Amino acid sequence: MIRSRRTQPERLLRLTGGIFAAALLAAPASIGAIAPAQSAETSAQQSLSDPFVAFAPGQNPIDHTIDYSIWDEAMSSLVLSMGPSLRKNPGRPDPIFGTRRQYGHVSRYRLEGSLMAFSFMNNEIKASFTEYRQDLQSVADGLDIQSLPRNEQLAYWLNLHNVALVEQIALNWPMRQPREFELDGAPLDEAKFITVKGIAMSLRDIREKIVYRHWKNPKVIYGFWRGEIGGPALQRKAFNAKNVSQLLDKAAREFVNSLRGTQKYGSKLQVSTLYAETAPFFFPNMETDVRNHIAEYANGDVQAILDKTSKFEATVREHDIADISGGARQPPIFGTGGMRVPPAMATMLQQRRRKFDIMIREGVRTGTVTFSNIDLPGDPDNKGEVE
Repeated sequence: MIRSRRTQPERLLRLTGGIFAAALLAAPASIGAIAPAQSAETSAQQSLSDPFVAFAPGQNPIDHTIDYSIWDEAMSSLVLSMGPSLRKNPGRPDPIFGTRRQYGHVSRYRLEGSLMAFSFMNNEIKASFTEYRQDLQSVADGLDIQSLPRNEQLAYWLNLHNVALVEQIALNWPMRQPREFELDGAPLDEAKFITVKGIAMSLRDIREKIVYRHWKNPKVIYGFWRGEIGGPALQRKAFNAKNVSQLLDKAAREFVNSLRGTQKYGSKLQVSTLYAETAPFFFPNMETDVRNHIAEYANGDVQAILDKTSKFEATVREHDIADISGGARQPPIFGTGGMRVPPAMATMLQQRRRKFDIMIREGVRTGTVTFSNIDLPGDPDNKGEVE
């Protein structure tokens, strides 16, 4: 097993009366016993035609795992879950008391998915993200990622992608929409700031040239955080070989049954533009394939929409940042337990609390429990593997 030297985060940032805390990453991970990397000659031959072929999953996986416990702790503290969608428009938030000023998000999707607290991240925190992203990259210097079991590989690429995006948004915050930001003259999604085994790659490269290319199950699209309210939620757990299938199912179910995933407009089924973006990889017969895919995860309300609509369009989108403060730096207005809280954060937390109060009154389940695979006698060796 490849483990980190940091068994516990060294610093903790507590926010808004203990509602959630930001666990930080303080030092690079170490690499344990690993499999031999491919020869330089083989890698050079592959890179002549397509450098990303080097990451095609192998046929004879070795028994090694990567330990993401540090990122796991960080995500459980950094990510604020907004709970399942009520499929209701929450309306515009009230202005700050005593003023007409309105801070933060006004999107109808702001109470869905999950949000980050970038406004509380100082330079030390931001540097720790860079260290951890570089740490994950270095794992591949001595280990052929493609020689790992498929779920292990998938967890690696999902975590690397999400760590790298959190890092870049944190370094360049405030920003209103991540897609509008450019890194070294390229859109953030296209900038090749990640290097694995000497191959420069972008966030989009990881998704399309590695994962979408080699995994057939469309649920992998929900594992990639895009930094936007309108996209799949960032999970409060790091992906690993045992939980990746269950976490992807959880993320798919949350997204499909949210307003940012599916809506009804007259006789039209309106779905997220995420499905149009990923159609070349997973939904070649787009309307039929997307409807069938949504039906796998749909609850009663969304199933009814599928049954009552005869038309289809992928038009639902929201590009605003998935940040609790709305992507803007604001002066704090009051303190909670000695912590001065930006108005947008205070407003969002109040709205979230009211939403959960409604859910409790209506008997809606506010959380889920995810079980990793439990091995039973006679189970196949590839049980839970994401194809």
